Formats: sequence, C-alpha cells, structure tokens
Amino acid sequence: MKIFISLVGLILSCFAAMTQTAVITGTITDADSGKPIELATVFIRVKNIVAETNDKGFYRLEVPADEAYILGFSRIGFKETAIEIAPMNAGTTRQIDVKLAPLESDLEIVVTESRVNDAGMIRESMEQLRLLPTTTGNLESVLPSIALGVSSGTGGELSSQYNVRGGNYDENLVYVNDFEIYRPQLIRAGQQEGLTFANMNLVRDLTFSSGGFDAKYGDKLSSVLDIRYKRPSEFRSSIEASLLGGSAHVEGSTKLRKNSYQKLRYLVGARYKTTRYLLGTLDIKGEYLPDFFDVQAYLTYDFNRDWQLGLMGNFNRAVYRFTPEERSTGFGLINFALQLFSAFEGQEIDDFSLGMGGVSLTYLPERRHNPFYLKFLASTFQIDENERFDIIGDYRLREVESALGSDNFGNVIREIAEGTQHQYVRNFLNSNVTNFEHKGGYELEANTKDLDIAASHFFQ
Repeated sequence: MKIFISLVGLILSCFAAMTQTAVITGTITDADSGKPIELATVFIRVKNIVAETNDKGFYRLEVPADEAYILGFSRIGFKETAIEIAPMNAGTTRQIDVKLAPLESDLEIVVTESRVNDAGMIRESMEQLRLLPTTTGNLESVLPSIALGVSSGTGGELSSQYNVRGGNYDENLVYVNDFEIYRPQLIRAGQQEGLTFANMNLVRDLTFSSGGFDAKYGDKLSSVLDIRYKRPSEFRSSIEASLLGGSAHVEGSTKLRKNSYQKLRYLVGARYKTTRYLLGTLDIKGEYLPDFFDVQAYLTYDFNRDWQLGLMGNFNRAVYRFTPEERSTGFGLINFALQLFSAFEGQEIDDFSLGMGGVSLTYLPERRHNPFYLKFLASTFQIDENERFDIIGDYRLREVESALGSDNFGNVIREIAEGTQHQYVRNFLNSNVTNFEHKGGYELEANTKDLDIAASHFFQ
C-alpha cells in the first residue's frame, strides 16, 4: 500500500508539473533564400531551457507557464534576435516563426507569431502543397484539402473554382504580392478552364481565410487567398512534363553594380496544359481540342536599402474547341430500362485571353525608432472572352430490353420519342480594370528602459 501511494503521488506530481508548462513551436528559415535552417538554437535567457531545429527548421520548446521571458534565436552565420514572450496559460501552444538574415545581408529579421484569434487565417508553404495531386494543376484545386468549409466548384475535379459556405465563384478574393487578381467570368464548365494566375513554381507561401479576414483585403465576404512569390537569392531552374502538359521556370539574383544592395531578382515561368486525354472519358463522345498557355514574370530591383521597384507581367491564353458526335445515357428501373441517344452536328469554340501588368514602388527607410513604410501600386488587366456555340442535337428516347433471360437483353426494342435541340450561343465580354493603390504602415514604439523589451503599436 505504501508503494502504491508513493506511485500515485509521483504520478500526480508529474502531472501537476506538466500542467504548469506551455509549448512554443515554429519554423526557422533563411530570410534570403527561404530554406529551413537546421541546428538553429532556440533558448530562454537566464533559464537553462534550450531546443534545436531539425532538418526542416522545426522546433518545439516547453516553457514555464504564467511567466514572461525573453526568447532568443541564434545560428552561426546569421544575425541573432530575441523577442519578449508574454505569460502563457498552462497547457496552451503558441506558434512563432522566424526568418533569420545572414550576417552579410541587409535584410531584416522577421518574426511571425500565429495565434488562434488571427481571424482563422491558414498559412502554408508551397513545398508541401506541391506534393498534393491535382487534376487541373492549379493552386486553387488544393484549397479544399487544407481549409475547412471549402468545396470544389460545379465543374467537378476539372474545375479550379471553389465555393466557401455557398458563396459564388467571383466572391473569392485573390492577391499576389498585394496585386488584386481578376479572372474571366464567362467560363461555365470545368473543361473550359485553363491555367489560373498563380504559378505554383513561383509561389513561396500563401495565406488563406474562409471568412472573417482583415479589412485590408477588401469588402467581399466569401474568402481571401493571399499569395507571396519568392525572393530568389541564387540561380535555379526547373522543367516538368507529363501527358497533361508541362512547365518550366527560372529564378535568380544578380548584382548590377559593385554596391551589394543594388540587386535585380527575377522569376520567370511558363506553363502549358491540355486535358484532351481526360475529356475523352466524358459521356459526350467527340473531338476535344483544349490548349492552355501561360507565361509570367516578376522582377524586383533594390535601388538601395530604402527603395525597391517591383514589376509583374502575365499573359494567359485559353482556347477550347469541341466537336460533339454522340451521347448515350441509360436510366429507368430494373424492369423498365430507357436509353436517351443523341447525335450532334456543329461545334463549340471558346477562347479567353488575359493580359496583366503591374508595378510597385516600396519605401522602407532604415530607422531605429518608429519605423514606417510606404508602398505604391498600379496595375491593369485586359480580359477578352469569346464564347461560340452552334450545335444541333437529334435525340431519341428508346426502351431497352431488361429481362435477363431474353435473347435481346440490352438491345433497343422500340423508340418512344424523338426531337431536336439547337444550341446557339454568341457571348463576348471585354473587361479592362485599372487599379492605383497606396499602402502605408507606421509603428509607434513605446519608450522603455530595458533594451530587450519591445512594446509598440502598428497602424496601416
């Protein structure tokens, strides 16, 4: 009995000790290249609590609950940083991601803290999302896999459209490096869709919210997808090919002058997609000729420490040609089977062309106290959409032999009705959208005698 009581007391004491701790997790990456930093040290000053990152830059640190302390991040060859952690309740978890800048770099260290009350925003990196299989190859197709309340559009798995709580397709906001993205509106079926704006080879990470997002994203109430492109530091390239198309991209950074701060960074990608092998399995037999092409570039130039110029361009061309031949659909009951057979004449020709150009100018002066930034953006979209149908369908409603013992089982025994349908569509839409925008932010720092403690308010 004494041994049993001692064991129970030991277990209760261990449980009580566990409940008096909280957990901090996160990832540490290179602010220049975006790669995870292995064996980086995460520590609490004045306390003997230390953790290291794994090969993916991930760390997990158990910290005392109900205490405030200074959390430090360090790695040989990188600038060390520290932040103040407010008291955490026992048993809670907080995520803090850090981007460390190399010693010879002029980049700033970025610390991002994720909390439960961040308006339901989900942040993901592209390294993991690119591994998810998709039929369309478009970024939007993976959103139902990472966000609750998101479902595919009416076009099925061939569509990159997504619905949020029953919202319409055009109520979903999409931003790429602060540029709002506009898409064709006449597309009515998934097989007509081509390549969406975001190129997965160029994306660094994304933030998605299915509702309750910040007011800075606009006034639509369905969802917001905020995409950030890479900031390359070295030359890289890739080529991919499959029976459904292919893609290629190059990225890199070069110094135009001796000054290390004056750099030109470039991202260029091209994609081609054809879904004719998938469309051949649809109920309507015929000749499918879809061709989708896209080329995109994003360039940035650092004039000095304070000024950066950004240029973005995109040309997207989607052509869908379809010549239907016949369609056979069976329905009815076990003892009364029917078949609807249709023979078609004519064709469908659709083409959607999108051109986009954008320029941004960012001013971020180097200041020790009360830093601020200014960003000016201008963009224009030219969208030309043409939809042409001229299809005549002759249909026949037939009765099919359903008796299992009959010699004519599965054959047509009589025709019930026949008719003709003519589908004639001429839809043309030309859209031109031009945006001018100015953003700014100002950080008001509170005076404090302790240099290790930072307290501030940020307005934007």
